[in-house]
Amino acid sequence: MTAQIIYEHVKGLIVHSSRGCIIFHDSILGINHSHSIELVRRQCSGNAHGLIKGIGMINCLYVNPDTGQYWIVDYRIYYPEGDGKSKIDHIHEMLVRFVASQRFTFDRVLMDSWYGAKALLLLIENLGKFYYVPLKSNWQVDDSGGILKCKHVDKLNWNSVDLTLGKMTKIKEFPKEHKVKLFRVVASDNRTDWVITNDPSQNLTGDTQKACAIRWKIEQFHREIKQVTGVEKCQCRKARIQRNLIAYAVLIWIRLTELVRSSMKPSIG
Repeated sequence: MTAQIIYEHVKGLIVHSSRGCIIFHDSILGINHSHSIELVRRQCSGNAHGLIKGIGMINCLYVNPDTGQYWIVDYRIYYPEGDGKSKIDHIHEMLVRFVASQRFTFDRVLMDSWYGAKALLLLIENLGKFYYVPLKSNWQVDDSGGILKCKHVDKLNWNSVDLTLGKMTKIKEFPKEHKVKLFRVVASDNRTDWVITNDPSQNLTGDTQKACAIRWKIEQFHREIKQVTGVEKCQCRKARIQRNLIAYAVLIWIRLTELVRSSMKPSIG
């Protein structure tokens, strides 16, 4: 069973929006006590703040921002030892496939800072889509119009206008005339995000923060699929069985989610 079967089950359920978003992010199915299970490898986990053993999934959700609903539309198993592909390669393939097949309407791509690679950002632009991506603090940018040298994004000076409206910046090693809008988004007392977008209509930090907040839908999906499907419990050793189990788990999540949505619809009469 492959990820193709997922879209066949979900395509009739999607409520499309001209403002639709797709979100890419990865998750690790933790199988810490495994010694012989294929596909399991040591990977860096943001939740664990270190390396854990597990199977890596790169997931893609479609989100309707008008209703707040979301659907998984594709996923990949991250196993470079088997196929030689990086996470960026997998996302590249999914993006090109979505645009070529015109399966659903979307205009924005949301990703974590780990995926803010030059090649991927330029691909999204070439496909005619907008991206909203937080930068890591060590990314170097120039907001002086070429007068000064590039500096780390967390070393930039921000006045009151910049904080409200953002500022045009050039990212180091991008084409000379390539500029994006940079926003300083205060997520919490101890966390600040520097978000870039190629969306020319985006002029307010508050609206940028709202757009980025949609990205947390995929964290909700990761939590739900692990809690309700038992996808991390299988101890079978063969990669084929593990792949089939993951596909079944996603199908179960789709079915359960749709049942919950149906039960919440108001009855007529």
